[in-house]
Amino acid sequence: MRLPYYHVDAFTGALFGGNPAGVCPLEKWLPDDVLQRIAAENNLSETAFFTREAVFFHLRWFTPEVEMDLCGHATLAPAHVLFTELGHQRETVRFQTRSGSLAASRREGIIELDFPARPPLPCAAPENLCRGLGRQPREVLKARDYVAVFDTQADVAALKPDMDLLSRLDSLGIIATARGEDADFVSRFFAPAAGVPEDPVTGSSHCSLIPYWSERLGKNELFARQISKRGGELFCRAFGERVGIGGRAVIFSRGEIQLPENR
Repeated sequence: MRLPYYHVDAFTGALFGGNPAGVCPLEKWLPDDVLQRIAAENNLSETAFFTREAVFFHLRWFTPEVEMDLCGHATLAPAHVLFTELGHQRETVRFQTRSGSLAASRREGIIELDFPARPPLPCAAPENLCRGLGRQPREVLKARDYVAVFDTQADVAALKPDMDLLSRLDSLGIIATARGEDADFVSRFFAPAAGVPEDPVTGSSHCSLIPYWSERLGKNELFARQISKRGGELFCRAFGERVGIGGRAVIFSRGEIQLPENR
């Protein structure tokens, strides 16, 4: 069995930046263990699988180790493939996912994701969070992920996290963030418990970052950078219970996945 496959760099306008995602369109769903094994073989932070339904696309995301409940760059990537490779004519792609209905729309040269807001709430800082990051945050909050707020972009850039300690926390991931020098805010994202020590660019973390920084900066439109080694740019908007997460994407490769018939 041969499956079409695309390797897409998301949240960047240039190759070798942003966050690489695998994109695998399917005619029908394969068993979950096969999807997980494909994602593990790809060894990217996420591989996206989707099927076409009557009026939407059913989308799922897998890291090398687990299925995710929400993923930004692996939603941007299949939307880009649908718009540029698979002939989707409408300005919006609608996905049904584990996090409900999501949309990706073409807007002024970017693709904007319509995602649920996940405002983080203040909480006590777990010992393994501070020890794992190696630096004391100014503020700690939590939604799905812990949000560790630092004073400067340099503080976030200097973090050398202990992934073993961070993997013991009761959250999917850990967001480190601060005001940006050439952006409204910057961040890094660590999810060792999900098999992703540091994610290059994380759309889902901005479901918490956008409401946090929108409130503190007093603005609904923000420009963000994720300052991982690869780096990425995100064009953000706050809409109360929803957020807009915009970015560009480029295709690195097109090919096929070949599965054994007795899979």
